[in-house]
This record gives sequence, C-alpha cells and structure tokens, in this order.
Amino acid sequence: MRKFAWPLIAGVLVLAAAAGSAQGAGNVPGRETLRLEVEAVARSIDGKLGVAMMGLETRETFMLNGNDRFPMQSVYKFPLAMAVLERVDKGRLSLGQAVHVAPADLLPGTWSPLRDANPKGDFDLALSELLRVTVSESDNNGCDILFRMLGGPPTVDAYVRGLGVRGMAIAATEAEMHRVRDSQFSNWCEPAAMSRLLDLFFLGGTHAVASRDFLLRLMMETATGPKRIKGLLPPGTPVAHKTGTSFTDEKGATAATNDVGIVTLPDGSHIVMVVFLADSSASLEARENAIARIARAGYEHFSATGKAR
Repeated sequence: MRKFAWPLIAGVLVLAAAAGSAQGAGNVPGRETLRLEVEAVARSIDGKLGVAMMGLETRETFMLNGNDRFPMQSVYKFPLAMAVLERVDKGRLSLGQAVHVAPADLLPGTWSPLRDANPKGDFDLALSELLRVTVSESDNNGCDILFRMLGGPPTVDAYVRGLGVRGMAIAATEAEMHRVRDSQFSNWCEPAAMSRLLDLFFLGGTHAVASRDFLLRLMMETATGPKRIKGLLPPGTPVAHKTGTSFTDEKGATAATNDVGIVTLPDGSHIVMVVFLADSSASLEARENAIARIARAGYEHFSATGKAR
C-alpha cells in the first residue's frame, strides 16, 4: 500500500500541547484529558490518525496530525455537493431540474444504490435527489454524474481553493479510483483543512440559507458509518456528517476509514469533528470504534467547556 510521507467569528489561538503532536488552544479546562484520551486511541489502533475538532461558537481548536495528508475517499462528496449548491445559488442549476441518467453512467462493481434501484438506466431524476443519493447514501455513480455536470474534479478543487481553503486536493473521480487504486491518494486532505471547510460552510455564509440547510439535512440523513462519529454519542445526538472508506488491499490494509461532520451539543452549540484513519490493518469494527472513541472524548470535552464558559 502506498503511504503518505451562522456569522464568522475571528480569532483562533492554536498552541502546541505539552507533548506529542496533539495541538489545541491553551489553558482550557480539560485540555490535557482530551489530549491524553485521543493519543491513547492513536496508540491503540494500527494506522495513522488525523484529528481536528473545533467549537464553532467558542473557537476552541484541537488537532492531532492536523497538517498531515490523508486520503479522503467519499468524504470529498461534501465539497462536491458544496460546489453544486454554489451553482444553484447563482441560478446556473436548479434543485428541481431533471438530470438524465444513461446506462453508461451506471458503472458496475462500485457502490451505487442508484444503479441497484434502476439497473437499466435511461431515466431522469431531480438534481435534489441526485445530491441526496450521493451524499446521504454515498453513491459513487451519482458522484461522478455530478462531477461531469460541473466539469470534473479540477472544477471542485478550484472552488474549494477559491474559498481560501488550502491543504486539500480533489483530482480523481470514483471511476478513476476504481480503475487505478493508487489514484485515491490524489484526493487528499489535511484534517485542519477539512475543519476549515466545515467551519466556513456552517458559519461563513458560503451558501444561501436554503442551500446550506438542504445540505445539512442530507448529511444528517447519512446512512453510512453509524458506528463512527455517532457510535458512542448519546442516542439522538444530531450529527451532520460524511464518511469515506477505501478498499482493503490484498495484505489486509485499508488506506482510509474516515468520518467528518458537525455535532450539536445539548446546549445547542456545535463542534466540527474530523477523524481520518489511514493505512490500518485493524478490523472494520476496531477502526470504527477508534473514531467513535475520539468523537466521544471530543463531545465530553466540548460539552464541559461549553458549560464553563
């Protein structure tokens, strides 16, 4: 396996933690406990963990390997959906417009509930439904249809860079990743960059309110990865998220097991959570449990610091 060598509030102070590569805002109650819990998870799981968390109201930030590159896999369907909705906001596309799906659009051998429900192709569906199956159900064929509508992955990459977000690259379609497995590494992201993108989306006014709320709803309805960020959180906790998972190679290693999103705390405040796990030979159960343990630690820390503010 190839390995990797509401209004915007300003003012985030990020300082190195006392030890290791975890980072976060200094002098915050419970900071050391969070750092130790996250680093304990990192030691317990095979592979490399990348973590970024941010309290969207408090601006408190925590990172582990936050500026390292990780393969995104289907996490990149989140910025893809953002780029589509930007065109909706500009009147270049409409959520109600019909999108024709040809038989050639429904590639075999890839995750596609859209193809499974319509195996012969040659049908129309609303753009809103195409976005739903791509985000909520992580449909790979739907993803590539949306890429073609926009002009390909470089268009989405340019859109993200136009928002001022660096530390992310979107270069290959789902079909390309299936044809050439190593092309998955051309779609990479630093945890800090994904945190920034989620922050801008939720607080920074990147979209009209209707478009923002539409995509948040699709992410709330995500069917994949229920044992990742959501796995150990209190039942009913609102989580708007997008997962990503790679192939497991012939040696049993999985290049990417990911989950990113926005968690709503009991007091109504919000946390960005980004957890990437790369190059792991652990079981799927163990990989997902590692993500869930990190999410639970973050949830408990930010819930406590929110009450203290």
